[in-house]
Amino acid sequence: MSHHTHLHDHTHEQQPHDHSHPAGLRGWFANLFNPHSHDHSNLAADRAFAENELGIRTVWIALAILLFTSVLQLAIVALSGSVALLADTAHNIGDGLNSIPLLIAFYLARRLPTRRFTFGYGRSEDIAGIFIVLSILVSAGIIFWESFQRLLNPAPLENIGWVAAAAIIGFVGNELVAWLQIRVGNRIGSAALIADGLHARTDGLTSLAVLIAAGGAWLNVPLLDPIIGLGIGVVILLITWDTTKRIWVRLMDGVEPELVGVVETAVMQNPQVQEIKQLRLRWLGHQLQGDLRLQLKPGADSDAVKADIRHALSHDLPKLQDLVIETSL
Repeated sequence: MSHHTHLHDHTHEQQPHDHSHPAGLRGWFANLFNPHSHDHSNLAADRAFAENELGIRTVWIALAILLFTSVLQLAIVALSGSVALLADTAHNIGDGLNSIPLLIAFYLARRLPTRRFTFGYGRSEDIAGIFIVLSILVSAGIIFWESFQRLLNPAPLENIGWVAAAAIIGFVGNELVAWLQIRVGNRIGSAALIADGLHARTDGLTSLAVLIAAGGAWLNVPLLDPIIGLGIGVVILLITWDTTKRIWVRLMDGVEPELVGVVETAVMQNPQVQEIKQLRLRWLGHQLQGDLRLQLKPGADSDAVKADIRHALSHDLPKLQDLVIETSL
């Protein structure tokens, strides 16, 4: 005898809340730093919708910060007339536009499943991560190329003060975006958003290399520029490797082993469960899905067991949007 259950009813209508939240940008920051809690009876789909909206807002704010940073850098380019600085600024603008595939993925994830895409469009978020990883690799390649060129053909750095100012602006802007995206990415469980944050961090490191180069030129040590550039290139390669592994695990339907442990603990705490026959979890974008097959003890109340597991996991694993449970006696 077997039974099936889902962690929640499949409805996409938002339920009214009995409390209000600040609106606009103030509301976004309030939600980011002081997330409000919901009773476990609220639909997991509502939580998924809210987290997807948070991801969209985060990417838009990141793009706004990068746009503002680029405008300041372009102003410095206009004042200094530095062609090299113009090229670096154009590179930063191009890297900022790489957030667009992630933004498209978040918008796609809001669409309902279809007869062709029965699981929905959450996987597009992980696919966007591939483009981000490739973009980080391109950044590393550019840094290595430029560093080797300057090592073989040292050239004096002009407009040192302006270059240093632009580098500081680039570093601060990119690091702010990195901090924001990595923080929100960890909160909502988005590997692609974390990857985009790490990409912004690599751009910040690039600006830091420019700042160190300006310092080297001011100290009349031109070789400091390519040497530091090569070192930062190695750091970016390490970031690329970590990001690639993260995205690869998601694309291969892998999960963190501790998440499996959370489910196992919640299940085996129920005295009516005899054995876990099957436990599968996977990330779909920034939401977890999975299925359980349980062997219950003779005389166990299947409905009560499933209700107990649902209750426990709604608290212990809130990212679990959809869990199918099959029981047998």
